[in-house]
Order: sequence, then structure tokens, then C-alpha cells
Amino acid sequence: MAHLVGAERIRFETPTRVVLDELSLGLETGDRIGVVGRNGEGKSTLMRILAGTREPDAGRVTTRNGVRIGVLDQEDRLGPGTVLDSIVGHRAEHEWAGDRRVREVLSGLLHGVDPDADLDSLSGGQRRRVALAALLTTDHDVLMLDEPTNHLDIEGVRWLAAHLNARWAAGQGALVTVSHDRWFLDAVCTRMWEVHDRTVDAFEGGYAAYVLQRLERDRQSRSMEERRQNLMRKELAWLRRGPPARTSKPKFRIEAANELIADVPPPRNSVELHGMAAARLGKDVVDLIDASASYDGAPILEHVEWRIAPGERTGVLGRNGAGKSTLLALVDGTLAPSGGRVKTGKTVRVRRLTQQLDELADVQGERVLDVIGRLRTSYAVGDAELAPGQLLERLGFPSQQLSTRIGELSGGWKRRLQLLLVLLDAPNVLILDEPTNDLDTDMLTAMEDVLDTFPGTLIVVSHDRYLIERVTDQQYAVVGGRLRHLPGGVDEYLGLEDAESVVVPDAVRTAGLSGAERRDLEKRVAALDRRMQRLSAETKADHDALATHDQGDYVGLETIAGRIRERDAEREGLELEWLEAAERLETP
Repeated sequence: MAHLVGAERIRFETPTRVVLDELSLGLETGDRIGVVGRNGEGKSTLMRILAGTREPDAGRVTTRNGVRIGVLDQEDRLGPGTVLDSIVGHRAEHEWAGDRRVREVLSGLLHGVDPDADLDSLSGGQRRRVALAALLTTDHDVLMLDEPTNHLDIEGVRWLAAHLNARWAAGQGALVTVSHDRWFLDAVCTRMWEVHDRTVDAFEGGYAAYVLQRLERDRQSRSMEERRQNLMRKELAWLRRGPPARTSKPKFRIEAANELIADVPPPRNSVELHGMAAARLGKDVVDLIDASASYDGAPILEHVEWRIAPGERTGVLGRNGAGKSTLLALVDGTLAPSGGRVKTGKTVRVRRLTQQLDELADVQGERVLDVIGRLRTSYAVGDAELAPGQLLERLGFPSQQLSTRIGELSGGWKRRLQLLLVLLDAPNVLILDEPTNDLDTDMLTAMEDVLDTFPGTLIVVSHDRYLIERVTDQQYAVVGGRLRHLPGGVDEYLGLEDAESVVVPDAVRTAGLSGAERRDLEKRVAALDRRMQRLSAETKADHDALATHDQGDYVGLETIAGRIRERDAEREGLELEWLEAAERLETP
């Protein structure tokens, strides 16, 4: 291993506090380092100092001669021009189109983005993806990435992890990444840096290994409060009960780790929560019956069948723009279906944690203490009742933040306060729409701990694979305008996505179909469309028959239900075949 970048006794301070002090560390070839820590502890500052884009107040940073450092900052530094210009510059088309790395980056990161679009016409998330693509298409010895998974869907995060793992030969290059995506950290990193209290602690392995070692450190030092230790033990129990790959990287005794969690129960009591949910909700929650939705006449969702039960904990997956937010709007009643119907139970109380922090819009000038002081409700946790202040403490809100005006809080603290207000409104159906925005790993752990005791139906839409697998028990995907159940979870969804084509510039597409092949395929797609329409009509008729059938005739009810299951299974197979055929037709 060769030295690349070093920091010697660096110090950095703001007008109000010291962020880093007397810090020395180094970066060598082969390092793959994930940086974690609470918001505001100095993660991004540390990365910028190492990259040379920010000067420390004291100490120095040394870089080996000739080392090329590439940086993805959170600031938008794209200039004018088109998407393609910002990525390949002035290179001739035959030159960049023949570059395998460029082709892979374009297909992996820019699905759905017009390469000829002007950068000024893109959304903030699209611009972020373009900036990442521009960085990855150039050669660097060191990559420093600040929240690279922001605005990437699950497929994009998986692609980025695979790309970074294959980018350099073993023992070559170096990566430093600040990220709250715990799955990504485990997939890419072999070391972790935790930034806290003006210093950095180093850990071997990825996120799972970091949790194990941090727990042991906290136990030995006895300097962490009991509440935080319990949270980390719960997180450890989840990691050790998960897939074996989660713990493949730790370099210390797994037997000792097993002893630490021998008496830790599962993250939640599913049977107890289901019973509590049924008592609060009754039998009926929300049913989407042959529901469709469109926007400006263009179909977004078609013939969705989804019967949500009390106590279900469901994750919803899908590409950006697939229709997930539209699906949530049908469930919470803010959007009427353009076809079919939505049936909501009489006792249902739906609340949705939005991405826009709507709950805080009218209290920006007030202090946190004043807002929670006006609340007279409590939050039920089993047989206990938590007052607003107790729930806020459970969400990890420090006492020193209580006197802060809400408008001055960071995005992460606002997110915690927003969740508190939503929970205290006593919903029995809770919808979380991308809840991980602005949250660090400690904040995510605290939020997941609270969600483990939510006694109702939970629906989560997120690109954070770790969160989906951690807090939900089943997953669905929005694919091709339809809702599809995923018995195999996230892995099954990624397998489906692998079958889809990715939109890339014409110059990098492969050879297409002959005229005869295209005509045959078009006929097959049309036939599949007709068959799926017939199945939908027959299934709808069976659902109507099921609703009006004599409820005491169990044999007859099971016969109808069996027909529905058979048609659903056939339709899923036809949908997959339709997607594969449509993919081939998109090839010119």
C-alpha cells in the first residue's frame, strides 16, 4: 500500500464552535472508507479538507505528487450546456461512444434523462446524477463522494456499489464516501470513520462491523448514556439476524458479538402489534379495487388491486417516476382514481410523512419547546403512554435543541420533529414518503426504534434498501403501471429490473431487430395486452361475485378465491413477458 493523502494535526472551527481539533489520519491505496457521524459533526468538512477544497485553520494536508482527486460535493457546480456535454465534454462521438466506462455510467445513472436536454431544464436530483456521472467517467486515483446515493433509486445505488467495487484493481485507488445509506456502506466499504466530538475513530469493516465494534467500545468506556447503548444493541440484533453477508467483513471474534445480543429480543413483536392494529382499525383498512390513475390524460397506474390489512408493514419499491407517489395519493385519499375505486374503512385515520415538511410550515419562528408544550396528546407504546417530550427524547432530540427556533434547525432535526407531530396526531395508518432524507445513521436508528412500536398499518416508500428491509415485513413494486407483490423482497425486485432496458444515447445502443422480427413482436405485445385486459375484467367480476356471495358458503367462496389467485399468477407471468417484449421493441 502506498500513501496518497495525509492530514497532520488539523483544526477547523466556526464562529461558534470547534469542529475538528488536533486530528491526524491518512489515506492509502486500497482504502475504501465510509464516513458516518451525527449531522453537524464535521463529516463533509473533513472530506473537503482532505480533498484540498477547504483549508484547515491549523495543521496541514499532504498529497503524494501526481495524485488525481475527484470530488462530488453537495453543492451544484455544473455549468451551462447539455447533459452529454457536461459528461463527455468536447470528445468526438466515436471516441466517447467507444469508451466502455462512459457507456456503463450513462446507462447506470441517467435512466430517463434526455442526454440532449439543457442542464437548466433538469430537476435538482437529475443535476446531481449528471454531476456524479461526469465524475465517474474520468480517471482519478482518489474519489471523495459526499452523499452519492442521494436521488438514486435502489437500482442506481446497486449499480453505483458495483461500479465502485470494480473501478480499481485490488489494492489500487482509494475511496472516501460520506453516506447515510447503510446497505451501500456495507457493500462498498472495508473501513469506517466515525466523526464525533472533534475527532475521528476508525473501525475495520463496513457498517455491520462498525455497529459491532462501536457497541463494544461503548460498553467498555461506560461513557455513553444507557438509552443510546440499548438502541445500538437493538441495531446489532437486527444485523446479526439478517443475511450472512452483513457480517462477512468484521475482523474480530463473532462469538463475543453473539454473547452481547444473546438476550436481545427481535426488533418488534409482530403478533402483539398486529393485534393492537386490528383493535384500532377493525377488519377494513384501505382497498384499491381495479384502481387506475392518470395525469393530463396519460396513464400512470392501471388496474391496481391492493387490499391493505390491519397491522401490515409494507415497503413500496419502484424507479423514480414509476408512480409510487401516485399510489400513496390513492391510499391517503388526496387523489381520486380515474378508474376503479378506493374503499376506506370507517375507523381509518391516515397520516403521511411528506418530503416537504408541511407540518412545520406555520411554526418556523417558534421554539421547539413552545410547540411541544402546546400538545396535550400522548403516544401509546404497549401499555405505556409517552408524553410529547418523552417521545422527542426517544427520537434522540437533545435538550439543548429545545430552545432553538424551528426555522433554525437542520434538516435532520426538522425531520424528527415532523415525525413526532405526525405520530402524536394518532394515525392508525402511517405512510412514510422517503423518510431518510436529511437523516444520519444515528437518526435513522432512533426513528426505526420508534417505528418498531407503531401499532397500526405502516407503508414505506424509500430507496434506502436497509430501511425497507429493517422496518417492513413485505414488499411491493410499481412496475409498468401495475402493483406487483414481491415474495422474494428487494432481491426479486432487482431481478425484475435487470430484465428492463435502460435508455441511453442512440450511439451506444446495440443492433436492433429485423423488420420481420419487429412485426412478430408487435403482434405478440398486442396479444398479451388483450389477454391481460380479459384477465383484469374476469378478476374484477370475481371480486364482485366474492363481495355478494353467501358468506356462509365457504366452499363457494374458496372456489372464487382460487380463480382469483390463478388469474393473478397468470397475469404476473404475462406482465413479465410483456415487459421483456416491450424492451426489445425499444431497440431501434
